[in-house]
Amino acid sequence: MKAIVNVALKQGVLDDQGKATHHALDTLGFKEVVKDVRIGKQIIMELNSSNEEDARAEVVKMCEKLLANTVIEDYDIEIVG
Repeated sequence: MKAIVNVALKQGVLDDQGKATHHALDTLGFKEVVKDVRIGKQIIMELNSSNEEDARAEVVKMCEKLLANTVIEDYDIEIVG
């Protein structure tokens, strides 16, 4: 079973990397195409579990303890397989 965790800054938290990337895309000619850019991270884990509910519960614990700074970041979890 695989867990895919996407972590990104919460709305309202300044995303310096996103702003810099947006500016770079504007200067490369994508000003009319790109409205906003937010940078995050994706964590993909192979799990030793065959029960989706148990796997999700464990991944939530991982996110709360280590993978996300829940003060400024949100996360979502996808369990595959």
